[in-house]
Amino acid sequence: MARPIQAQVDLEALKNNLNVVRRAAPESRVWSVIKANAYGHGLERVWSALRDSDGLAMLNIEEAMLVRERGWKGPLLMLEGFFCAEDLFFFSEYRLTAVVHSDWQINILQNTCFPGSLDIYVKMNSGMNRLGFRPGDVYTVWQKLRSMKNVGEMTLMTHFADADKPDGITSAMACIEQASNGLDCPRSFSNSAAILWHPKAHYDWVRPGIILYGASPTGKWQDIANTGLKPVMTLRSEIIAVQTLKAGDTVGYGSRYCATAEQRIGIVAAGYADGYPRHANTGTPISVDGVRTRTLGTVSMDMLAVDLDPVPHAVVGSYVELWGKEVKIDEVAFAVGTIGYELMCALAPRVPVMSV
Repeated sequence: MARPIQAQVDLEALKNNLNVVRRAAPESRVWSVIKANAYGHGLERVWSALRDSDGLAMLNIEEAMLVRERGWKGPLLMLEGFFCAEDLFFFSEYRLTAVVHSDWQINILQNTCFPGSLDIYVKMNSGMNRLGFRPGDVYTVWQKLRSMKNVGEMTLMTHFADADKPDGITSAMACIEQASNGLDCPRSFSNSAAILWHPKAHYDWVRPGIILYGASPTGKWQDIANTGLKPVMTLRSEIIAVQTLKAGDTVGYGSRYCATAEQRIGIVAAGYADGYPRHANTGTPISVDGVRTRTLGTVSMDMLAVDLDPVPHAVVGSYVELWGKEVKIDEVAFAVGTIGYELMCALAPRVPVMSV
């Protein structure tokens, strides 16, 4: 018999979330970001639900090859660009658009002969300090790339560090405007947070990531509760045992939870080897038969314990939602000191996934 844990991926919710992006940025085209195996949802499983996107954005050539071979004919944006000269032949064959963020990439473009031309996104560092050219260098870089015969269409790009804050793009936008003075070009600046909260930064292309999958860029579900976004992933399991504790009994490794009175607990078939965070302390929200309750004690490799006092009718076989529609992934992430992105991407390969 199959172990009862399962992840469900709601493709209709994914389509809904793309429509929310469209309504938020009606004048912009949309790069749907499908990196990291579509944020842990399974690229091959979900990409077709994003067919109405104007383009798909990712990191790996293998991801680009997959969607091309499945029939996607639209633009593909490689968010870290190419890594060596040999990549350019794949970029040409699969018609990929490359982010160019460093001088070493410019040198490769200058010294590599490959078929056709390459559309590029010139990335400016507007304060994130990961990738991108400094604002003072952008105009010179742009002109240098524009002069190359193997460079096709060019777009100016940045990635905001603080778009989840009310005034979080003010400094970045000032840098961008100064750096791009004199450049008449398409622009792509807005990540998920900027799409929701900074319409002045939408421009030609927006790049939704986490909001496509129904979680918040801030890590707080209440910040997106009224947007119409819906959770795409539900991690569910069942109670496989029930214990009745006496006052003084402890639960799990390290005896980190101690009952103060008689108490029923349930043992759930889910643990850190399934991708549930081991550092989830007592009190992390969870749902049993539609009733919110809490985890107890230390999460084990394959099991965790839940408080059944709020759910007196719960028995072996009762439905458990670890995150999803009743308990939002952002709530779990906040309780354990991380973000929904990490929980999505940490879903273990041993967990069966079903599209619904």
